[in-house]
Amino acid sequence: MTAAMNEHLSSTTERIEQPLQTDVTASSGTTQVDLSSQVPVFLAAPVNCKLFVNKLTAQGSEYRLAEILSSRDTAAHGLEYYVHYTEFNKRLDEWVSVERLDFSRPIQFPTRLTQIPAREHEEKTEQNTFSKDREIENLRTSGSMTQSIQEIARVKNLNKIQMGRHEVEAWYFSPYPMEYAHSDTLYICEFCLSHYISSRQLSRHRGRCQLHHPPGNEIYRNEEISFFEIDGRKQKVWCRNLCLLSKLFLDHKTLYYDVDPFLFYCMTERDESGYHLIGYFSKEKESSESYNVACILTLPQYQRLGYGRLLIAFSYELSKAEGRCGSPEKPLSDLGYLSYRAFWTETIVEFLLSNATEETTIEEISHRTSITTTDIELTLSSIGALKYYRGQNIICLGDKVVEQWERNYEKRKLRNRTIVPEKLDWKPIHFTPSQLRFL
Repeated sequence: MTAAMNEHLSSTTERIEQPLQTDVTASSGTTQVDLSSQVPVFLAAPVNCKLFVNKLTAQGSEYRLAEILSSRDTAAHGLEYYVHYTEFNKRLDEWVSVERLDFSRPIQFPTRLTQIPAREHEEKTEQNTFSKDREIENLRTSGSMTQSIQEIARVKNLNKIQMGRHEVEAWYFSPYPMEYAHSDTLYICEFCLSHYISSRQLSRHRGRCQLHHPPGNEIYRNEEISFFEIDGRKQKVWCRNLCLLSKLFLDHKTLYYDVDPFLFYCMTERDESGYHLIGYFSKEKESSESYNVACILTLPQYQRLGYGRLLIAFSYELSKAEGRCGSPEKPLSDLGYLSYRAFWTETIVEFLLSNATEETTIEEISHRTSITTTDIELTLSSIGALKYYRGQNIICLGDKVVEQWERNYEKRKLRNRTIVPEKLDWKPIHFTPSQLRFL
């Protein structure tokens, strides 16, 4: 153990005035286990151990079971542990001091599995399977492929970012260069998305940066809200910076540096200093699955303001202009799923209240809204609107569903968070096979 570990071991042991004991029921009866003996074992090898940690909340604090993912020795705070709270989203993972660990309860130490040598042909099969899986992984270029387990398990490497006037806490690991790793704050230019390790470096950059909006074509403007279309092949650096930024807030997505196959649609808010990035969605130039969104994100500083719904609505407006139905690439994040389910519900209910007749079908709803029939069926089932009556399925909206739609509609009117189709200045881009071949 290091000197720091020995020091913390001594201080931790001193805080345990009486020997910690617990009753353990066995087949022979009840025995007592000395819990103080588990402390040095834990401090020697804490990774993958599970124990209760004092989790700070808005209401105070509570002890929750957590798994230790990493440890570090810092000059400012001493020994710290990176913990993942069991049954909580990874965005709540955090570094905690040793004082927040509960040693008064048993620690769950990881089980060491003994590897049994396999037969020669089994080894070859396993190696071949692994090789194929790796080959498939290497061929993936989608901007939102599900991550591997190793990628998901990575420790968050940034605490927070400074972007414009907003200071935002990072949620997940993002593969920024090593020199930025574990820095307290990463400073990001809100227009070109370049990243710097100090506010002084960012200030010098801002004096030279000529960009005041995303580097693409403005295809929509309604009051202060604008959308820009950016080609990943033409603006590689900007789009790669966008992917790095996005990865701080998206867990189950793999954002590669290969941005060529994608178009990025960025929503901005305009003021006297420029067009400030609110969120974006990416879209494959040619999707074999008819996805209209590959990856979607509203930056945390703009969440819960109706912008997420606006992004989704704009993606379906593009699908209408293309004359096709679309659906987001799966799997969706937890927040993404909730946002899409809310949008689908509001859109379908609005259509049924405004246009439905006794002959309305799911296919007609899909044709008018550009939502796929599968997503429509799932949405209607989730709100209990699909009924079986006299040998056939019917759509029947309950009073609570209608009341909820009316409340949400009034909120949207107050916020003015709607897409005006007449403001869209865009025509679908058609890529030839020869163009797609070089993506």
